[in-house]
Amino acid sequence: MARYVGPVCKLCRREGMKLYLKGERCYSEKCSVTRRPYPPGQHGQGRVKLSEYAVRLREKQKMRRIYGVLERQFRIYYHDANRSKGRTGEEMLAILERRLDNAIYRGGFAASRAEARQVVRHGHVKINGKRVDIPSYQVRSGEKIELTDNARKFGKVGAAIAGAEKRNQASWFEVDRANFTMTIKGAPPREDLNEPEVREQLVVEYYSR
Repeated sequence: MARYVGPVCKLCRREGMKLYLKGERCYSEKCSVTRRPYPPGQHGQGRVKLSEYAVRLREKQKMRRIYGVLERQFRIYYHDANRSKGRTGEEMLAILERRLDNAIYRGGFAASRAEARQVVRHGHVKINGKRVDIPSYQVRSGEKIELTDNARKFGKVGAAIAGAEKRNQASWFEVDRANFTMTIKGAPPREDLNEPEVREQLVVEYYSR
């Protein structure tokens, strides 16, 4: 499975905002965006006026990097959303939010989506009592997600739960961190998806050009 293995702090600096890719570090003074608030590279501190195409491209790249999805999968999500009955941008965001690794992160059981993806891939997550190790699995209303007994002992999981209060609580699931479980209540509403801020309409315009 292909994945990005480079320095993720450079991705945040390239997009000019915190994408919360490094967990606890993003909330500390060590955050690269705070220390060096300009794009990486030799010409990062120069002034560049972006074209309309570049603005849409940057928004697409930002959303893709937030959820840790490579281009091919991201394009598939766009086409799936475009075939749905709702607004394409919001439907695309909902698909990304319903990924299992994102649900684990939103529930506070991992400090970042990359960490959540590792928890899922290593078989530490159950859905309705059955083990699921596919990070892109789409969670559905009524499903109960729980961590395995081994995962509940992990130091990283405990640290993530302790730091979960720093993040906004989503309304489309109920979470019981004391018992390491969460229950999906319904579809993710758009107002829950503003951290980090994304402009999904620009992504739709990029792919429909």
